[in-house]
Amino acid sequence: MGAEKKNGNPPAGKKIASYLGEYSFIIVFFLIFLIYVLTCNGLTWNGMMNIFRHSAVVGIIAIGMGLICLTGEIDLSVGSMLSLDAGFSVIIFNMTGSIFATLLFAVVFGAACGIVNGLLVGYVKMPAFIVTLATMLIFRSFAQYFCQHIDKELLGGGSSVYRMSMEKSSYDAFYQFGNGKIATIPIVGLILILMTALFVYIATSTKYGKKVYAVGSNEKGAQMAGINVALMKVSVFTIAGILVGAAAFLWVAMNASADPATTGNSYEMYAIAAVVLGGISMSGGKGKCLGIFFGALSYTIIDKIIVALKMDSLINNAVKGIILILVIMVQILGPQIKSKFAHKG
Repeated sequence: MGAEKKNGNPPAGKKIASYLGEYSFIIVFFLIFLIYVLTCNGLTWNGMMNIFRHSAVVGIIAIGMGLICLTGEIDLSVGSMLSLDAGFSVIIFNMTGSIFATLLFAVVFGAACGIVNGLLVGYVKMPAFIVTLATMLIFRSFAQYFCQHIDKELLGGGSSVYRMSMEKSSYDAFYQFGNGKIATIPIVGLILILMTALFVYIATSTKYGKKVYAVGSNEKGAQMAGINVALMKVSVFTIAGILVGAAAFLWVAMNASADPATTGNSYEMYAIAAVVLGGISMSGGKGKCLGIFFGALSYTIIDKIIVALKMDSLINNAVKGIILILVIMVQILGPQIKSKFAHKG
């Protein structure tokens, strides 16, 4: 005890405990992965790469959700935004036949949707839960309405689904991009890794990242320190919209279509689950962007465990919901238990 006071350094046990707490999302991931290995009929490289592929869209959306949660806010509209953005991106592709134009539209349109949410939350001071609940309904409704009222040629001949036209010369290249591999690794999985690396850098090594954490930790304190809190909130919602746009582009490339009724359905919950499993606090200001990557993979693996166990598909979301509640309970109770033991010590 005296040595600890003299040196000013915590003992090795406390350092290890602190490290494990900080990177608990990795432990959670490996525990879930271990269960997956034990329940599946045999771990294969293709099976592991499929996890990457199926995590890409949710993972990219979850990065944006993570930034929003770090500021202490939430976005319930991302799933419906994905549906609307993907549907309109299909129309742009069918009109132009250009992959680049489709990507540009998807990202810009996503940013515009995000700005709407951000302005209402940041400057009008409306609760994010109410704003994004409303825009969730609006975006989904628009996606379904326009699918029924736009020229069928622009919909690729589909009656109730936005479908890419196979007549376009760039169709094969676009579809191959969404389903192709580089050295056996899915392209969309590599994009998720690159996006994660970019936002880990932004969150940890830039002034912008520090401001995001400051707003989430203490909004009034951040305001007093000269940070434009309203602008920061607009920015995180805008970035989230851009990432939904990128995810919509990948969705179209992977599926060559977008169903306005089902595309992105419950993806806001999946993104929140990935964020929570990744160790980011829903109250804001705590957590690591790297955790979102592991959270997205963990959530995809949970889905595959449920399939491997041949559980009734009707209780699929119930199992995921229970896991989500348990993880949030650990987030809340963990620090309380830790502080009690520290106080006793």
